[in-house]
Amino acid sequence: MNLSEKIINNVKILPESKQLQILDFVEYLKLKMEKEEQKEWKEFSLSSAMEGMEDEESPYSLNDIKGA
Repeated sequence: MNLSEKIINNVKILPESKQLQILDFVEYLKLKMEKEEQKEWKEFSLSSAMEGMEDEESPYSLNDIKGA
């Protein structure tokens, strides 16, 4: 018996109110996982976009940044 089957068998014996709590928790975990994946993708995307730019000279001087 694999893990999914064990989970299903254990959930089946619980009252419906407890099954709903488990469903809520599973949906929470799924949402959390999706948010983590999106964050990792955004970080990777930005890192890839900026790759090689760290050694480029800026077209702006320090005075431009200060507003002088």
